[in-house]
Amino acid sequence: MTLFESLYGRRYRSLIGWFKVGDVALIEPELVHEVMEKFQLIMDRLEMTQSRQKSSANVRRRELKFAVNDWIYTKISP
Repeated sequence: MTLFESLYGRRYRSLIGWFKVGDVALIEPELVHEVMEKFQLIMDRLEMTQSRQKSSANVRRRELKFAVNDWIYTKISP
């Protein structure tokens, strides 16, 4: 499995054909099952990491309250 496929859940669509006609072989069911298990493991670890980062960010976040006619500074990037 490529890094792109593990991150985005789909294969990278390249304009280059990697296989010649007739070179495609049959894939064994055990191999497919093993790949699906590894893919699920990667997805679980990504979800766990995202959850950890989200909880860490929420601890530092504070709620901002503004009233009418309050002056605020904004940073605008071009």
